[in-house]
Amino acid sequence: MSIAHDEALFAKSLNPGGDKEETIGTGRGLESVMRIPVLLQVVLGSASMPVANLMKLGRGAIVPLDHRVGEPVDVVVNGRIIARGEVMVVEDDNSRFGVSLTEIVGPSGSDQG
Repeated sequence: MSIAHDEALFAKSLNPGGDKEETIGTGRGLESVMRIPVLLQVVLGSASMPVANLMKLGRGAIVPLDHRVGEPVDVVVNGRIIARGEVMVVEDDNSRFGVSLTEIVGPSGSDQG
């Protein structure tokens, strides 16, 4: 799959009805800003352990995470939590995962991470 395909899936999920979308602004300046790449990560959970335990890990080892099955995952952009969601299988490609957003985190909660 290509990045263009991923972007098309993302755009389709944002505007499923195909209606003309509203924009905040237009012009060359905004277009330049909209092309700035950001790092988006989906955090399934984390774990803390001493280096000695880390060094003992081998193939097949299981590291328990702090999130439980069914809890929402954090969606992080450039180190800040912006949303939470549920992991799901991508409809058009059953070999890939995606995230269905269930909560958008406001500015007061975005300083975590």
